[in-house]
Amino acid sequence: MIFLGIDSGTQSTKTVAVDGDSGELLARAQAAYGLIEGLPAGHLEQDPQVWEAAMEETVASCLEQIGPRRTEVRGIGVSGQQHGLVVMDAGDSVIRPAKLWCDTSTVAQCSEYEAAFGGVEGLIRLAGNAILPGYTAPKILWLKQNEPDHFARVRSVLLPHDFLNFRLTGVKRMEYGDASGTGLLDVRRREWCDALVTFTDPRLWECLPPLGDSRQAQGELKPDLAARWGVGNGVLVSAGGGDNMMGAIGTGNVAPGVFTVSLGTSGTVYAAAGEPVIDPRGEVAAFCDSTGHWLPLVCTMNVTVLTEQMRGLFGWDLEGFEAQAESSAPGAGGLLFLPYLNGERTPNLPEGCAVLHGMRSDNLTPGNLARAALEGVTLGLAYGMQRFRDLGVAPSEIRLTGGGSNSKLWRQVAADAFGAETVCLRTGEGAALGAALQAAATCSGSGSFDEQGILDWTKRWVELDESTRCAPDEDRREAYAEMRRKQTKLTSDLHTARWI
Repeated sequence: MIFLGIDSGTQSTKTVAVDGDSGELLARAQAAYGLIEGLPAGHLEQDPQVWEAAMEETVASCLEQIGPRRTEVRGIGVSGQQHGLVVMDAGDSVIRPAKLWCDTSTVAQCSEYEAAFGGVEGLIRLAGNAILPGYTAPKILWLKQNEPDHFARVRSVLLPHDFLNFRLTGVKRMEYGDASGTGLLDVRRREWCDALVTFTDPRLWECLPPLGDSRQAQGELKPDLAARWGVGNGVLVSAGGGDNMMGAIGTGNVAPGVFTVSLGTSGTVYAAAGEPVIDPRGEVAAFCDSTGHWLPLVCTMNVTVLTEQMRGLFGWDLEGFEAQAESSAPGAGGLLFLPYLNGERTPNLPEGCAVLHGMRSDNLTPGNLARAALEGVTLGLAYGMQRFRDLGVAPSEIRLTGGGSNSKLWRQVAADAFGAETVCLRTGEGAALGAALQAAATCSGSGSFDEQGILDWTKRWVELDESTRCAPDEDRREAYAEMRRKQTKLTSDLHTARWI
């Protein structure tokens, strides 16, 4: 048996073909794309047809790579970037480009939800989460208020992975994991929150798809696609999920104690939980996962965004950047980088800006700047990790993914700043592998899986790369904890003064 995992992201779509018996990656393909250009600041959008074309291209490439074995494909899973708003009309045509997770144009709409429901605290009491600019709910309200003609045509509201699932199966459905990132789901009861949906617009009830269990198959691959791809009939498409939910499966993060940290364009910290983890401050998102449990999560919007900017300023390649950062001692000579180039989600600074603090004539060097950038974004994630600990959720092990995890120096800085051992996976295809894993578990259970089923599959497929394991150094751990406290205080003071 062979299973396909599709990961539709912000910058590209990746597809992998995995051997069901050995877990070996038989094929992989990637298709890159960009954002729509020329939009106002804070507006970040993509055309969903771009995702569909990239999915078709990468699936076709993987099937070509495995040749006659394509007839062994039994299941497909889809991972998609969270929170994006896809709206379709009565004929199932896309009405306008999708507003993405990183779109921060909905600050005013978030304030409307807070005003109507007793602030952040009231929203959390109501449904478990605050309403943040990245979420889907304020995007829907924004569309209603700013593009009423488009809103009047809306008959279906889907998330990115739901849209691809619909194109694969013809079924509109939203599983609990990705649905929890809309802001409209009561994560405790796994039901749409009546008050929030109705406040957004009463007609929204007609446009939201049915909710479904993440452990149940979405449906079968449409016959026309099965024929075109040469995979035969009866191929199951699993429920899929958001990229973080699929990344959790792909890193084996399906039992309490394991954390995953993604060092990508943005950053995420998330953990498996057997019950909802509700943060009264709303900084840890109370998401459901895509295995029937919960996935408390912290997201930061600036990780390799900042390090890549620094590389570009000095013309360094990846090795050059790491060499410069390594030439500087921990603490970067006193430089502290508040890394909010794109605003920030945690802490909630959608209109924030970056700050380089502590410059003197004797410490303003390329090496210190490189290290300060790397440390600044890692301390931003460490802020989220500390919030997990405050809520009683602590890591026994942290599994690193994303481009930043390829850096030996960064892995050690992460271990020191997080105060726990870090380790990478043998394959970097976390979300795509997770999607294929979910498909395998779904197919082996004849259309569904249980807790033991997903545990068994992750044990078979997910392998750690022990050569990358890093243990925290106690002295550096204390130094980074103090830097984190300083970064938190500086951020708070500057934000209170309305300077960031």
